[in-house]
Amino acid sequence: MTEIYSPTACRQLSQMVIAIIFFHSSEYLLALAIHGKSNVSLNSLLISKSYLLAMFFSLVEYVVEIALFPELKEHWAISNLGLAMVVIGEIIRKMAIITAGRAFTHVIKNYFEERHQLISHGIYKFIRHPGYCGFLIWSVGTQIMLCNPLSTIAFSVVVWSFFAKRIPYEEFFLRQFFGARYEEYSQRVVSGVPFVKWRSANFVN
Repeated sequence: MTEIYSPTACRQLSQMVIAIIFFHSSEYLLALAIHGKSNVSLNSLLISKSYLLAMFFSLVEYVVEIALFPELKEHWAISNLGLAMVVIGEIIRKMAIITAGRAFTHVIKNYFEERHQLISHGIYKFIRHPGYCGFLIWSVGTQIMLCNPLSTIAFSVVVWSFFAKRIPYEEFFLRQFFGARYEEYSQRVVSGVPFVKWRSANFVN
């Protein structure tokens, strides 16, 4: 188990810890800055039981693999690719939050409010859901950075599946709010999450 104290493990795990702390703290601080303390709860940290469980198993995988197959963690081209994905995903998501401002919330709104507006400038000019796109890249990137093959696959499948359900649900209400304007926008701009497209559906509140 001495491998867990090796320079490789120290670097990769420290990068992981920094990535997680920065992601969640910045989500919360941006929510405070944009929406005000009275409108923000600890839920804006975006830490759930399922998320903690996923991160726990990714850590278990890392510890087991570096103990049994330490050479697996020495693929620095792969690890650095993951680090780049973490940075890129973080930038995309934070650009989405800052650009949308008060229109960006961590909870999907199923009723129209005065502050609602169709954001189609900045990064939204190129990606309809940059917040989701950024998180997908970030989350998968954390596992590539650790050279965790099993967790890379698991995170890709689970996060993609979550957004494959969430995006159509959210876009149902966006079409209710903005009608033909959103229809035209959605046909012109990609969702940002591969293979996720609008499909007709009836959602019950």
